[in-house]
Amino acid sequence: MTETVPRLGIGLGYRPELHDEIMANKDLIDWLEVITDHYLLRDSALEELRELNADFPVVPHGLEMSVGSEGPLDLEYIERVRRVADAVDAPWVSDHLCFTRDAGIDLSHLAPVVRTVARARSIAANAQEIQERLGRPFLLENIAYYVDMPGELSEAELVRMVLDHCDCGLLLDLNNVTVNARNHAFDPYDFLDALPLERVVQVHLAGNSAESPHGDVRLDGHDAPVGEDVFLLLAHLAARQPLKAVMIERDKAFPEDFQEIADDLDRTRRIVLGAV
Repeated sequence: MTETVPRLGIGLGYRPELHDEIMANKDLIDWLEVITDHYLLRDSALEELRELNADFPVVPHGLEMSVGSEGPLDLEYIERVRRVADAVDAPWVSDHLCFTRDAGIDLSHLAPVVRTVARARSIAANAQEIQERLGRPFLLENIAYYVDMPGELSEAELVRMVLDHCDCGLLLDLNNVTVNARNHAFDPYDFLDALPLERVVQVHLAGNSAESPHGDVRLDGHDAPVGEDVFLLLAHLAARQPLKAVMIERDKAFPEDFQEIADDLDRTRRIVLGAV
């Protein structure tokens, strides 16, 4: 299913704090990604999304699908996500390759899965069912993790095995790759080259504050301009695989001057188009 997805170009994560600047800079932004879970319960939410969709393609990105849980899928949650996606005729829907609940307990955290063959196949089956229930392509995103779970597979092998057993796509978060590479001492370029890059549909970029309350542990903050290491990884990726959709996440520490984000959007566009 992912082979037929459209090329969206260079996008931005929609946050209400950025609304006015986004609308004032439409010429810089090809599409918007929204956090699905912010639009599931409010009566006015779908109308707000339709208003955004009048100006931009809108892609829902979720937090609570929990494809890595051992228990059954939350079918009611999937149905609510489907309604959000249908409201904007989303070209695809995404969530994280992780679990957020276990034994009925909500963890309120994107937790890494134990990397085994059995878990990879279970995740693939879940992802395939989600995609079929949504009626549109479903992407899985690699997460940032601070505890490296044991298992018979590397992270790249887990991602590859999951995608080998389903018809879903990959949302490749390059900031998460750099965070994990720093915290777990691996080469981010080797990691990238071990992935099934032909399955990448969307790319996330972000930056992190240099200050960390946890010493040498690098945090996935989304609170700064896109990092140089992330841009270098993007150039590496773009040289190997045509990219359909690349976007910037900024979740906090929003700049007073939108030019900071505009500069990141411009550099992203130049890299993707090959003008590095």
